[in-house]
Amino acid sequence: MMKEKTVYVCQNCGASFPKWAGRCPQCGEWNTLVEKVVEVRKTSPRTLITPTSEPVPITAVPSEDVTRIEIPMLELNRVLGGGIVPGSVILIAGEPGIGKSTLLLQLASMLARESSRPVLYVSGEESVRQIKMRAARLDVREENLYILAETSLEQILNHIERMEPFVVVVDSIQAIYSEYLESTPGSIVQVRECAYAFLKMAKSTGTPVFLVGHVTKAGDIAGPKVLEHAVDAVLYLEGDPFHAYRILRSVKNRFGATSEVGVFEMEEQGLREVPNPSEIFLAERVPNASGSAIAVTMEGSRPLLVEIQALTSPTSFAIPRRTANGIDLSRLLLLIAVLTKRVGLHLSDQDVFVNVVGGIKIKEPAVDLAVAVAIASGFRNVPVAADLAIVGEIGLVGELRGVRQMTQRLAEAARLGFKKCLVPSGSVKAGQRTFDGMEVVPVRSLEEALDIALVR
Repeated sequence: MMKEKTVYVCQNCGASFPKWAGRCPQCGEWNTLVEKVVEVRKTSPRTLITPTSEPVPITAVPSEDVTRIEIPMLELNRVLGGGIVPGSVILIAGEPGIGKSTLLLQLASMLARESSRPVLYVSGEESVRQIKMRAARLDVREENLYILAETSLEQILNHIERMEPFVVVVDSIQAIYSEYLESTPGSIVQVRECAYAFLKMAKSTGTPVFLVGHVTKAGDIAGPKVLEHAVDAVLYLEGDPFHAYRILRSVKNRFGATSEVGVFEMEEQGLREVPNPSEIFLAERVPNASGSAIAVTMEGSRPLLVEIQALTSPTSFAIPRRTANGIDLSRLLLLIAVLTKRVGLHLSDQDVFVNVVGGIKIKEPAVDLAVAVAIASGFRNVPVAADLAIVGEIGLVGELRGVRQMTQRLAEAARLGFKKCLVPSGSVKAGQRTFDGMEVVPVRSLEEALDIALVR
């Protein structure tokens, strides 16, 4: 027996409630609850359900070696963990205009060139002519690449069943809708059901699917959180729109390591891979300039050397400004407090600006020491040694704490020609003073590090 029931569903988080409210109790967003009538089936608690599956011992499950699809785009290959797993669903998200469609159109072109089977690119936001214009700019002309401008889920699945493509790209999941649902495209219900339909198709046919996802103002993927849980991999394409570099970051990957990154440069002909990003980020560095320090950071398993710039100037306001570009603002406030309390720098009347050159965003605390050295260098107007690389996390009492993957960091700094590297004493073996011809300088405190780093 079916019974109708009225519930109110939040269009931001997908939670449902029996009564309407102006603010969603689950996510805190305002005016997001929409009325929905659902049918509830009454069942007897004593009804027995005949099982359709049987539990098996894990030792009885046969092991299968999955053959990945190699991608000619090596940076994307790295982020995915070595290639595309057949039947996987990969979600790529990013801000508008960051290059998601460009990246996937280039990928579709490469796969169409390598495969004898067709590659299907589905667009719910652009016409075929608009995609053709972008393809001409990117020099995409493979006959095996098929373009479909469609927003109906059922029509798309029919085309996939008929064509049996090698790979499917859907741009974007928020533009696709099912004709059997009454809600509008992009709503919580539509995004969830369309994503599950593509997921079911991919698992049953072994066809990899790339989904493009929109992001909200807060930087989260638009739609229900279940979308990120359902897919096999979630990739974020990041970058400053005023810089040419783009970072493709893996935040979820069932078939590889997370936090891996690929670096691209946006050019007129599309996204170009950057195989050696450290050299690119340091190419325009001005040596012996005060307020500049070189940090050795890790993005996944890849070491990167980036320039940290800091500027201090007397403030004209009662409360000094603190501006951070590329690092977390709360982390910057912590480092300023440590410099003031433990080192004696009087920054209470100084505006402090910190920037990571190249437009990349760094989240790991191993750049703390480089940021603090750059601030002290700018405040004292004393340059940092030009051949010095810096790595280390700073504690609240001014001590330097060890960081992971020190061997890879030192190897990258030595490869780029740095003569010295300032490291926490707890991150290297006792007595180690060199690495591949580079001097390793272990220090225990921030004050000791500043005495070594700043040129007298």
